[in-house]
Amino acid sequence: MILGKIVGKLSTTEFDFVVSSYAKKFDYVQVFHKDHGYTLCQIVELIRENSRTLAKCIAIGFKDNDGRVKQIRTPFYAGDEVLLADDEFIKTIIQLAETGAYVGLLEGRNIPVYLNLNNLLTKHVAVLAKSGAGKSYAVGVLLEEIMEKKVPLIILDPHGEYTSLKFPNDSDNDLFPKFNISPKGYGESVREYSPDNRFNKDAIPLKLDSKLNSVELLHILPAKLSSAQSGILYAALKNLNLFSFDELISELEEQESGQKWSIINMLDYLRKLKVFSAAGTDYSELVKPGKCSVINFKGVDPVIQEIVAYKLLKDLYMLRKSGSIPPFFLVVEEAHNFCPERGFGEKKSSTILRDLASEGRKFGLGLCVISQRPARVEKSIISQCSTQLILKLTNPNDLKAVSTSVEGITNETEREIRNLPVGSALVTGVVDLPLMVNVRVRKSKHGGEAVKVIEEDAVDVLKEVENFKEDDLVPVILPKTSTKDLKVMHGDVNIKTFLVPSVMLTCEKGDNEFNLLFDLYKGELITAVENGKHFPVPIVSSFSIQEVAFIEEFVKNSGVKPQDMALSDQTVDTILHKFYSMNLLEHKNGQYVLSDSLNCLHNPSAYSTFEKIEFKNLKYDVKLNPKLSAEDIAKKFGDKLAVKEHKECFIVVYDIVK
Repeated sequence: MILGKIVGKLSTTEFDFVVSSYAKKFDYVQVFHKDHGYTLCQIVELIRENSRTLAKCIAIGFKDNDGRVKQIRTPFYAGDEVLLADDEFIKTIIQLAETGAYVGLLEGRNIPVYLNLNNLLTKHVAVLAKSGAGKSYAVGVLLEEIMEKKVPLIILDPHGEYTSLKFPNDSDNDLFPKFNISPKGYGESVREYSPDNRFNKDAIPLKLDSKLNSVELLHILPAKLSSAQSGILYAALKNLNLFSFDELISELEEQESGQKWSIINMLDYLRKLKVFSAAGTDYSELVKPGKCSVINFKGVDPVIQEIVAYKLLKDLYMLRKSGSIPPFFLVVEEAHNFCPERGFGEKKSSTILRDLASEGRKFGLGLCVISQRPARVEKSIISQCSTQLILKLTNPNDLKAVSTSVEGITNETEREIRNLPVGSALVTGVVDLPLMVNVRVRKSKHGGEAVKVIEEDAVDVLKEVENFKEDDLVPVILPKTSTKDLKVMHGDVNIKTFLVPSVMLTCEKGDNEFNLLFDLYKGELITAVENGKHFPVPIVSSFSIQEVAFIEEFVKNSGVKPQDMALSDQTVDTILHKFYSMNLLEHKNGQYVLSDSLNCLHNPSAYSTFEKIEFKNLKYDVKLNPKLSAEDIAKKFGDKLAVKEHKECFIVVYDIVK
């Protein structure tokens, strides 16, 4: 079928022709070249000019006598006829694979496009698109093909989208014939795991191996340690035969240095996350031929997501290197949250993902990174992905990130990415040129659609906004143990919910910034919300000059005997009696030591908190009124502590009524 004749200026890479028949953008055409025979070309733009339509084309190549595809060396001639290319000629020049992962049809043609599965497992893949452009749908197509080949899958799923792979697609029946496939669910292959079953009740609990080495432990701590603190931690670890958080904390409590308390708080924070266990999840069950393990992070704190991703992937990587588990394919959804570009911060999972991207291919470990913000994903990781599925992108920074990280992207191609319709993808790395592919319909249900057992009424957003009351949201700190957990432990009991007024102070001492949590009802410092550990803090201005000197002597010598004090015996006796009666001193091993109440005034960062304030629409039984203000609490420390900010909130306390 003749589409038109070539006109205007010609080069070896591009030309224009006047359209005399029906032609579409991205149509493949063929032109006879007097030196090389028929050459494959593609329409990249159509321009209507007065009474005629002009088509702009690029030359792709021809096949020489040795069967190799080459580009033309001399231009076409004006007046040469442009023909619509037939499917067999396109296949001959583009040389598409005929087996592998079937992802869709070549745009405007009934030609299947397959991705080489071995390349995916060794050279990685990136799926990049703006929100709503269909990236999760395209990934679902890719995962179906991988599951068909029984390759083990691990999916880091922040939004719980991929558990829908279990169910067959029952909403696109009219599209199945076009792509020559049938609906199918993968319920027997897909297993769902979660580190927090409060949000994902049907998931299998995911527990990480608590056997942490010193490098892993330092990496996952919520704050960096000083060299002195690192020395204390290493010394404690050296004395342990078998690592556990409880034993390490007990070992640290025996240390004399006051800097131990900050480390203990961090370890206690990690312990309360409840993701580590001596009986961790069996990794050989996670990575198994024919199985897809979805790590459902829906509703899980981002900090926990980072820690789980780091430890899980590090362990799996080491097992794969030793040959203890089979080759597998790792999918990282919302990759910008797990391995951000350097200017957007460092996540605990960044280092292991860098290692997997650069070294994983040597061990049969494939990686798929998915993101709606390519500019925020570490460039070194995207550049390691030899295959890319690029759907619609409009953000200039994201387009620039793609064009600089992906080979074969031209200015013309970059403009096309802005205008891609939903369901179409630019696929690079399959052949020498980017291919426009109409992504096939999914066999399984798309995770963007909720799997409903009972049809629910649609939410009236406008009405909900109109009726929304900001006062209904309460800033709270919740204990890790929920009311449901308490009922499991204690049977069917009544549980009263108390809201205790509190304040979180963001403090600064030297170069150290940290948070302190205080109860505004009793004025006590809270060190553990879960078990209610707290103690009063005296007002520093209430001490006399001699009493301050007494405290400084204690701090300098880390606890001393009365006769060693640089004060008169009578003064020492008076202060000892007063402080001991106020529980500001404790008597251990024949000498006095500062209690937490007094030590806090000198070393407050040792009692820092890592709790998070959340806004919840919460039902409660009793809401206590504060007796102190944030300013009252700050005055306790005088000029010994700079308070940069304070956030008032409520600590949720559950009381069991039998």
